[in-house]
Formats: sequence, structure tokens, C-alpha cells
Amino acid sequence: MRTSVKLSASLAAVAALSLGLTACGSDSGKAGTSADDALVVGASPTPHADILKFVKDNLAAKAGLKLEVKEYTDYVTPNTALEDGDIGANYFQTAAYLKDFNAKNGTHIVGVENVHVEPMGLYSKKDKKASEFKSGDTIAIPNDAVNEGRALQLLAANNIITLKDGAGSTATVADVKDAKGLKFKEIEAAQTPRSLDDVTAAVINGNYALEAKFKPSKDALVLESGTDNPNANFLAVKKGNENDPRVKKLEKLLNSAEVKQFIEKTYSDGSVIPSFGAVKS
Repeated sequence: MRTSVKLSASLAAVAALSLGLTACGSDSGKAGTSADDALVVGASPTPHADILKFVKDNLAAKAGLKLEVKEYTDYVTPNTALEDGDIGANYFQTAAYLKDFNAKNGTHIVGVENVHVEPMGLYSKKDKKASEFKSGDTIAIPNDAVNEGRALQLLAANNIITLKDGAGSTATVADVKDAKGLKFKEIEAAQTPRSLDDVTAAVINGNYALEAKFKPSKDALVLESGTDNPNANFLAVKKGNENDPRVKKLEKLLNSAEVKQFIEKTYSDGSVIPSFGAVKS
């Protein structure tokens, strides 16, 4: 009996130690853990992950930052992964999108540092000018609340449609006062480039336009201005982790002269524009 008790106690101690080690190992990517751990950042492939990889390959080591980049091809998973603690930060979204996402999903994510603007544009394989659109033509637009509103605002700003008075950043097709005979196809933002074979034109987010090999300043029929654009893409974390030393290091690097030069050189067609500074709540 004494031997059995000792053996049980020993096994319990080993199990507890093993559990402790496993728990420590599982937190390696999360914000709020040791400053020596790698910070795992979720990002859209282009240009977000490209910018982060530049930081990782050229700036992070000198700053004492271990950085890992995890790519996502949609606008939902990077936020749910951040909320769940599977990653320590993300970089892909705008303030309007995050505000809407938090409200609808009960998440607690905050933006910490602006990095760049990707002008949204209208593209077509059928027409060379928006003035060539005719009644019955279909325009694909993103179906999430914020990007749909942004797309409709772009169309309205270029007199392609008319919105009702007071329609803001979360406008929907129900807010279209005069569609001028045009029809709308609401689809996931990532699918808008692929829709161009089936519709007259599509409003496409900058990162998806780049992935589809478009040159926005050349190929877009109409394009958002980068000046005073409220749709800067930023680094975000789960609330409470804003002061994580690793996050602070990455903030500084993403707003560095080296990153500014990389963006301007890599995206010389103006499809990605540096837009540094703290995120305004």
C-alpha cells in the first residue's frame, strides 16, 4: 500500500509537470506571454504579409523581436484567431471594419498602429470607362457591412449611383436612391476579382486587386484617393495586450523609414500608400 501511494504520488507529479510544460508551450504566439517568445501575426497575403516578411527578414532581429507571420485569405478568421489567442496580433483591417466586427461578434480587438492605405477600386474586363455602363449591367460589391458601404460610397463619389441623404460608411444597397439601372451582386470580398467573368464590373479591395495582378492606378476605372483616407490598415491586438513589449517593437518597426521606403518602392503604382500613426478610437 505504501509503495502504491508513493507511485501514485510520483505519477501525479510527473503528470502535473508535463501539463505545465504543455501549457507553457502552447502560449508561444500569444500577446501577453514572455518577451522572448515569437509574436505570431495574422495577415492577408498581399500586401500585409509581404510587409511583415520584410520586417522579419530585415529589421526584427536587430530590434530583438522574434516574429512569425501567419497568412489568412479571408477577413473573419484573423479576428477570431486573435480573440481566441491563437495568434498575438493581426494586420489586415480598417477601423470601420473592426468596429462592426466587434459589435457583431462580441470580440475585444483594438487597433494600435496605422501602417498603410489600399485604395479600393472599380474594375472591369468588359468596359474601359464607367461611362460605358448601361441599364441592366451588374456590379459586384463586397457583402460585408463595411466594405459594401465603402464600395457604394466609391460609386456615388464618381456619379455612378446616387445614395440617399445620410447614407454613411455602412450603407447598403437599400440606401441606393438611384442605381441608374445598374444591378448589384453582393459577394464575399475575396471573390470579387473572380466575379469579373460573370459581371460587368466589380469593386475590389486593394489587397485582392493586387493578388489578382491588377495595377490599381492603371487598371481601375475609378479609384479611391489616398489623401485623408479613413481606411488605413493597422496592426491590431486583443484589448489588454496593447503594451506587450513585442507589440511595441513591431509598432515601431512598421512605422519606420525602412518600411516606408519598402512600400513606396514595392508598390510604386500607388496601390499601397504609407499611412503611419496611432489608430484613432
